[in-house]
Amino acid sequence: MQIPRSSALGSLSRRQLLRSAGGLALGLALPGLACSTLQRSKRTPDLQISLAQWSLHRALWSGELDPLDFSAVARDAFGIGGVEYVNTFFKDHVEDQAFLTELRDRAAKHHVRSLLIMIDAEGDLGAEDPGPALDRHRKWIDAAAFLGCHSIRVNAGGPGSMAELAGRVSRSLRALAEYGAPKRINVIVENHGGYSSNGAWLAGVMELANHPGVGTLPDFGNFRISADEEYDRYRGVREMMPYAKAVSAKSYDFDADGNETHIDFARMLQIVRAAGYKGYLGIEYEGDSLSEYEGIQKTGQLLRSLGVG
Repeated sequence: MQIPRSSALGSLSRRQLLRSAGGLALGLALPGLACSTLQRSKRTPDLQISLAQWSLHRALWSGELDPLDFSAVARDAFGIGGVEYVNTFFKDHVEDQAFLTELRDRAAKHHVRSLLIMIDAEGDLGAEDPGPALDRHRKWIDAAAFLGCHSIRVNAGGPGSMAELAGRVSRSLRALAEYGAPKRINVIVENHGGYSSNGAWLAGVMELANHPGVGTLPDFGNFRISADEEYDRYRGVREMMPYAKAVSAKSYDFDADGNETHIDFARMLQIVRAAGYKGYLGIEYEGDSLSEYEGIQKTGQLLRSLGVG
């Protein structure tokens, strides 16, 4: 879907977001975070904070925020130096070299690392004939490589029993990983509903795929298998972490002490660290009680209180 833009949206959007944030950078940034280089120093923590584009989906859908300004907002409004894109906000531009060049160059200008692209609505990798879906996903691998990302995030959807779907998805993941390997792009799967929200099932898919470029993106919040079944989130993250190449710190609501009311972040961070994971945790605020900017701020403050970033 094409995101509507106004001619003055670029710089104006950033000013509006900074006002809405109300000085978020003061609450989120640490002394070394806004440095003018992407090189990691000896003081860089093992776990860092990134920002998932979905956290600003309302601003993006409304046209208040131009997708090209995402990296500027991540840095200027929130003091965050890593971003995770969502393909649906620039779906028509997967092969648009001018757009991708601008997206890449703006990230570099603001000293922001492009980490991954989350891919939705490009067909089921577990379909009986996954060929068309594979072709569409390969285009996003090319785009991710051009932007300097390390991964694309895909979904494990399709028909059939658990065993049937596991077999088809694992073959598709392997095919994409083989395509992505020369471009240094991993193919990672998020728990995103259905069987994929069953941590044991997804771990089994990883074993079937058996490729170093295939991995998981554990999301703290996406463990709804069906309308009447939800998987234990802590067990699920623990089962997915051995294969994790990224982690999504999903948040919804916060209490007066700044703790997430649905997810025990301290417990989640223990699981993440116990698995030996070192990398980014992507803020993905999905609540309604706070503005998107306040939700991002609260999530970042909570993560920092737990030693992230």
